[in-house]
Amino acid sequence: MSVTTNRPSELLVDIEQQKPMPLRANFSCEAGQLLALVGPSGAGKSSILRVLAGLMKPAKGRIEVGGQVWLDTQKGVFQTPQQRRVGLVFQNYALMPHLSAAANVALALQHLPKGEQIIEAVQWLKRVRLTSDEAMRKPAQLSGGQQQRVALARALARQPQLLLLDEPFSAVDQMNREGLYRLLAELRADLNIPIVLVTHDLNEARMLCDKLVVLDQGQVLQEGPAFDVHRRPRNSRVADLVGIQNRFHGAWLGPGQEAGVGHLQWTRALDTQQATLSNSYQLRVKDKGKIPPGFPVNWVVHADGLALKPAAYNLQREGFVVLPVHVQAHRDLGELSLIDLALDVAPFETLKMAVSGAQRLGLKKGEPCVVEMDLGLIHIMPKKHRQ
Repeated sequence: MSVTTNRPSELLVDIEQQKPMPLRANFSCEAGQLLALVGPSGAGKSSILRVLAGLMKPAKGRIEVGGQVWLDTQKGVFQTPQQRRVGLVFQNYALMPHLSAAANVALALQHLPKGEQIIEAVQWLKRVRLTSDEAMRKPAQLSGGQQQRVALARALARQPQLLLLDEPFSAVDQMNREGLYRLLAELRADLNIPIVLVTHDLNEARMLCDKLVVLDQGQVLQEGPAFDVHRRPRNSRVADLVGIQNRFHGAWLGPGQEAGVGHLQWTRALDTQQATLSNSYQLRVKDKGKIPPGFPVNWVVHADGLALKPAAYNLQREGFVVLPVHVQAHRDLGELSLIDLALDVAPFETLKMAVSGAQRLGLKKGEPCVVEMDLGLIHIMPKKHRQ
């Protein structure tokens, strides 16, 4: 039994339609990568998965996997789900309740002689950490996490060129979910195929994926490495959809005297015309020369760009600014604490942070402290229209 394929199978997708629901997507996923489709309910995530699996045919499009064309509407090519080497794992497992775990996996092994199917199925179940005894149990006799492992083994037994995961972990408890995360991470190295994950859980996407495709109303708003999308969202809607909490308003004042450096006026109100030195804060940031002076902007700072320090901290470092704050709200979540920090200077905005370890000590409501902000991790997005 092997979970490798003969050749790396890069996924190339370009699809478009208006009915029955608008879909417009153009993205790729390399062999060995895990790509997450994220967006609100109704954004088109599961529809794209159905198109990839061959369960739905778009009006126009082309899908290629490992050099094989699965769909080309212009040339009349449409491979059925049975013709595509694709593994699909559903949120609700989709197991046959009257069959044992091994018999469920054997459904994907019909190409083998009958006598070999169950033997091979048990091997796949061992690969996903289920015992021979568990392999003989029916789904109702297994936990949710174990059932999902059976579904994953069945998908892998097809020796797929593409693995599709449709909210696969949302129906299991946190302990089982973390075990499945680890299992998927281990399998990825062996599989060397593209994996596409649909998830509503942004933390899950951040933890597992190499690449993000952000969808809204059936259209791809941004595609790229997860790190880049979180640090440099294309617009404020993308920032919302990927869960960037520290998003603010401002006005671009223009370049400064130093080459490559400009001034951002941090404002609280949407109406940047009312901003003054007394109700706003100026930040020295990178100037890419793309925004005209006076133009209203949205801007974000990545979580990596914020560090919580004691109130007495006053070290001034080039490229950083130290902002006086106080704890406005504090909530412990296991090993993490979520805190809201109110700025003690104009524009009196609120910064949101997740802190752990020694940083959590002594935190209580009203506690004074400072936040050191890395100006290099500020990303500015011009608004579409002047106000």
